[in-house]
Amino acid sequence: MIITSPDALESIRQEAAKSLSIREGSNNGNSAEPAGLEKGAPHLQILCCGGTGCKASESAKIVDNFRESLKAHGIADKVDVVVPGCFGFCEKGPIVKIIPDNTFYTSVRPDDVEEIVTSHIIAGNRVERLLYQDPVTGQHISDSQHMNFYRKQMRIALRNCGFINPEDIREYIARDGYKALADSLKRDSLEVLADIKASGLRGRGGAGFPTGMKWEIARKFDAPDKYVVCNADEGDPGAFMDRSIMEGDPNSVIEAMMICGYCINAHNGLIYIRAEYPLAVHRLKVAIEQAREYGLLGKNILGTGFDFDIEIRYGAGAFVCGEETALIHSMEGKRGEPTLKPPFPAEAGYFGHPTNVNNVETLANVPIILTKGPQWFASIGTEKSKGTKVFALAGKINNVGLIEVPMGTTLREIIYDIGGGVKGGKNFKAIQTGGPSGGCLTEKHLDIPIDYESLSAAGSMMGSGGMIVMDEEDCMVSVAKFFLEFTVGESCGKCTPCRIGNKRMLEILDRITEGRGTEEDLETLENLAKTIKDTALCGLGQTSPNPVLSTLSNFRVEYEEHVRDHICRAHKCKSLLTYSIDPALCKGCSACARGCPVSAIEGEVRKPFVIHSEKCIRCGMCISRCKFGAINVH
Repeated sequence: MIITSPDALESIRQEAAKSLSIREGSNNGNSAEPAGLEKGAPHLQILCCGGTGCKASESAKIVDNFRESLKAHGIADKVDVVVPGCFGFCEKGPIVKIIPDNTFYTSVRPDDVEEIVTSHIIAGNRVERLLYQDPVTGQHISDSQHMNFYRKQMRIALRNCGFINPEDIREYIARDGYKALADSLKRDSLEVLADIKASGLRGRGGAGFPTGMKWEIARKFDAPDKYVVCNADEGDPGAFMDRSIMEGDPNSVIEAMMICGYCINAHNGLIYIRAEYPLAVHRLKVAIEQAREYGLLGKNILGTGFDFDIEIRYGAGAFVCGEETALIHSMEGKRGEPTLKPPFPAEAGYFGHPTNVNNVETLANVPIILTKGPQWFASIGTEKSKGTKVFALAGKINNVGLIEVPMGTTLREIIYDIGGGVKGGKNFKAIQTGGPSGGCLTEKHLDIPIDYESLSAAGSMMGSGGMIVMDEEDCMVSVAKFFLEFTVGESCGKCTPCRIGNKRMLEILDRITEGRGTEEDLETLENLAKTIKDTALCGLGQTSPNPVLSTLSNFRVEYEEHVRDHICRAHKCKSLLTYSIDPALCKGCSACARGCPVSAIEGEVRKPFVIHSEKCIRCGMCISRCKFGAINVH
């Protein structure tokens, strides 16, 4: 089917919206009592999360079981099974949602399917044991909108994730998909560009550069071939914001790239995505093919004379290729290394042609900005940071998952309201924002608003949106070492400050965590970090010292304990630990001695045993073997 005009697109939208109306009607956040087919429900839908996380927990098997069960009960024609993208609440996946009563089932297993079908779908009775249970009140909550995890969220970039089938372009069209494109093609491209600028949208990949200004710069350079590039590399450890958008709403990225192309006079689009994202790649391919079938990609789009098409390019997962010049070199088949700027990619990018690069989340905001208006978007967030931001919330937090909050939301709200607090009731210690290039913030920072300027002033950064929560059992010296190990491994090696400087910093941290550090090492570490920050070639090198500098600033006493007292208060640095046996608790069972791999424990049966510290390798085997809690760690 070729859509030849904006009017034809609107006609398809109205038709497609009818089949989506049952979901739209339930999208108001008001749960209803489940009717069930026996109680007169005319039609039901089962939404089963199809994101990577839930797929890894057998959600595909759950989908198959639903279809088999519905067929066995003879009701397959009355119930649709839909596979949308990520719902966000990864801690409680796989997630199954029943429409229209909005029942939200968590931690569903394949064996639970038959009970859901017979009790809920047929008889109209919720399966209480699969409902989310509030950890504070103990109350079972059936509707996601009444869960603390969702209550303070505002889903703009994630608006379609967990709602539509990402492999059906008609469902995207039904939700105003490609309306922004159709409206834009009827307007002067400068007017569209002005709306993007007026919205205040800034790049969500980390730098926070104004998107409209970036497009405007790319527009100024005339060339027969210009390119729009989507940066879908997402190399931060623990980050899955862009992946979830591509898996749950790939058409939003495609539409935004086309709008960008119209604004900067480009007709070629490239999506650079890491090959380790097979599901995202598959859904992008499906979306691109369907858009071509509908005439929304290719020649003479919507009969307006505008041509645009998109191809996919694969990366090998190099963190440095998140930097736009390194990304472009990788797409050209060269080594992924950054280059000095200027010239910027807007002037000389892909094979020397003017190129505009935006990341996935940035692009996902574009269609809805143009549909609802720039003033609507600009009214959300703070004075300098408009709209919302998607974060991957992970670490020692009760509610691990993907969240989207208005700019200006505080870290405290994210950790304690949305995140449900620190796991196990332990004390909060720090939160790393901005991935391996970010900084560790402490309790004194919990009430700062999350925006580009505030996080930077606190010694961290927005980054692409990674957030890792740490508790009292984390050693901040080891945390800095962990992130620096990642950066050293991911450095392209082109510039000396990053290639050599980061290696020297890592060697110092190795000495400190092994009990061989000195006070002079702390001064050297800080000076080296500041030098690398000022002299490295690209953003990776310039921000790589952030974890070291922020932990030195906020947790210097821990560094001093490591070098002066040879103590690791969190008991994470093995070389600084001493194991002993409490004679009052030891029963002389010899389990610890029998389990010791280096025979460092001696004693007589039924008498207290002793650990010889000079032989001990601090493996912790004695702790796991002792049933009486007699092993002490100092």
